[in-house]
Amino acid sequence: MIDQSGTSPHRFSRPLVAAAIASSVIALAHTMGLKVVGEGIEMEEQHQFLKEKGCDMGQGYLFSRPLPAEEVVLAIHPMER
Repeated sequence: MIDQSGTSPHRFSRPLVAAAIASSVIALAHTMGLKVVGEGIEMEEQHQFLKEKGCDMGQGYLFSRPLPAEEVVLAIHPMER
């Protein structure tokens, strides 16, 4: 899982270093056969960066506000309503 600090290169004084760390974590996880979840995605810029780097999934306010468990099921499986 890559937390919000790893999805926001602008939060660091050295954004290229932050981007390199996030890219490396994604590559390492995939090499180990793991899926990667980007956490705390709030801006489209973060989403696009992670998508370009091959991040498998993401969560954050860009997609939805926090939801009770019963609403999450409806949001994930809308065809089953």
